[in-house]
Amino acid sequence: MNSAPVWSPVWSPVWLFDLDNTLHNTSARIFPRINAAMTAYIAEHLQIGTEQANDLRMNYWQRYGATMLGLTRHHGTDPHHFLHHTHQFPDLQHLVVFECEIRGMLRRLPGRKIVVSNGPQAYVQAVLTQMKISNLFDRVCGVEQLRLLPKPQTQGLRSLLRALGVHVSRCVLVEDSLENLRVAKALGMRTVWVSRALGKPLYVDVKLRSVLSLRRVSFTRR
Repeated sequence: MNSAPVWSPVWSPVWLFDLDNTLHNTSARIFPRINAAMTAYIAEHLQIGTEQANDLRMNYWQRYGATMLGLTRHHGTDPHHFLHHTHQFPDLQHLVVFECEIRGMLRRLPGRKIVVSNGPQAYVQAVLTQMKISNLFDRVCGVEQLRLLPKPQTQGLRSLLRALGVHVSRCVLVEDSLENLRVAKALGMRTVWVSRALGKPLYVDVKLRSVLSLRRVSFTRR
């Protein structure tokens, strides 16, 4: 692998960055809070026990890639209401865990940079603001910009690319989720997996232990 990126003067990548567990460590503090809030929401609005609500949350997340999608499809839940009430963090400054060097990496990374998250827009923007990197992205897209069709739903991704006016062949998805990367590869994107897990599936073009290593990755025009 080259020590520094080499870019074609004609071809410039469009980096699509996932947010949670890609740009910051969500598992440390934020995900436990979101999971608890979602379980409590399901228990209250469906009038079921906490254990059953937690099982339902997990089932829909595994089945659809997002609990919200299962709730809207099977229970008529208002997705905006659900997202708002499960992503409240008045103490966000104490919850966001990230590597400080990420700002410098993003500054030096050539090409358009866009955040594409399954989280609601207000939450995504709040996290990026807390990290002081929101100004380094050309666009910030929460799940609302995916027409409430979260990754790995192909309809949401296709709709977003049309809105951005970007051809799929120019896109590089940087993600921690293998299922999202698998779908992106099938659509024609390049794929970067941010993970410390073993192995590398064929649909992953590049695997990195940290998103900071992205500055050493290069792709040539097809």
